[in-house]
Amino acid sequence: MKVKNERLCPRNQRVSNTRQRRQQHLLDVRVRSHKASQHRNRRILVLLSKIVLVLVLAIGVFLGVRLGAKRFFFENPDYRLSQIEIQTDGSLQRDQILKATELREGGNIFGVNLGQVRDRLQQLPQVDEVQVIRKLPGEIDIRITERKPIAWLTSDKQISDPFASDVAFLVDARGVLMKEKKLLPEYLGLPLITGCTSESLEPGKIVGSFEAKAALELLRLSTGSFMQTRFQIREIDVSKGYCLVVSDKNHTRVTFGFDNLEMQLQRLEQFLVYADDSKRELATVNLLVQRNIPVTFGRNAAEVINETIDPEAEPRIMKAIPVHPLAKNEPTSATSKARPGATPPVRKAIPVRKPRKD
Repeated sequence: MKVKNERLCPRNQRVSNTRQRRQQHLLDVRVRSHKASQHRNRRILVLLSKIVLVLVLAIGVFLGVRLGAKRFFFENPDYRLSQIEIQTDGSLQRDQILKATELREGGNIFGVNLGQVRDRLQQLPQVDEVQVIRKLPGEIDIRITERKPIAWLTSDKQISDPFASDVAFLVDARGVLMKEKKLLPEYLGLPLITGCTSESLEPGKIVGSFEAKAALELLRLSTGSFMQTRFQIREIDVSKGYCLVVSDKNHTRVTFGFDNLEMQLQRLEQFLVYADDSKRELATVNLLVQRNIPVTFGRNAAEVINETIDPEAEPRIMKAIPVHPLAKNEPTSATSKARPGATPPVRKAIPVRKPRKD
C-alpha cells in the first residue's frame, strides 16, 4: 500500500500567525470596552433617574408642608397674637419693652421669632435675664429680671443730686452702667462713687478702671451683718488715684488702699467696736498704714446737741389794753378823725406771755 506524500500539519501547531492573533485580541478588547461603557451609562442613567425622582418627591413634600403650614398655622385666624404678657421686677415700662422688641398685637403668633425678641431685650442695659414663652393659641409671655443697681457712679468729684445729673449713672454689682428713665425712691439712698475721670461713661458699658472695680468690691464686702448696720457707706471718692476715701452716714472718713480690702475692713471693725465701747465717734481712719494706724475721734452727738441749744431768753411781758365795745351809733376810727371829740378807735388786746418757771 502506497502512502501518499501529503503534507500533514504537525501536532500542537497554531493555525493563525502572530499578526492574526494580535488583531483578534484587539477586537476582543474593543467588544469588551464597548459593553462596559454601555453598562456604565446604563447605571448612571438609573442613578440620575433616582436622584431626580427623590428631588421631585422632596420638592413636592416641601411645597405641601409649606402650603399646609401657611394655611393651617400662619394664616389661621385662631393663632392671632391677642395678648402680650410682660412681667418685670424693675422700672422698665411696657412701652419701652414693646418698642425694643417691635411686638404688636394682631399679628400671627408663629411669625414671632422668640430668639430675636430675647436678643433685643438683652441689649437693654437694665436687663439681666430674659425668658420669652409662646402660649397657644394667641399669647406671648415675657419675663424680665432686671439688674439691681448698688451705687451711683459719676466722673464729677462732687455732685449734689444724682437724680438730676446727666453725668451720673446707676451701676450694678457686675459694673454695668445704666440710665433709668423712671427713677425709684430707693435709688436716692444708694452710695455715690465719684471721681471716675478715667471712665467713658455710657449706658450698657462695663466699668474697666481699677479704681471703680475696687469701689464696687468694697461695697460688696461691706454688706456683712455688722458692717452693714454700723458702717453704711454714703460716698466713695476715687479721684486721688492711689486710695479710696470713704464717708459713711455718720460722716466718718476712712481711707482704704486698693489691696487687701477684706483685711482693712476687719481692722476698721475693730476700731468701730472700740469706739462703741468707749462711747466715742470716729472722725478719720487711715487704713493705708500697716502699723500705728492714724485715728482721730470726734465729739459724740450728745455734746454737740447740748452746745447747739441756747438757753431760752426771758420773754417780754406786754400789758393788755382793754377793749371797749362800740356803741350802736358810735363812729368808727375813720369818722373819729373827721369829727373832733369822737371816741378813740377800739384796739384788740395783745396776749401776754408769762415767763416759764425753770
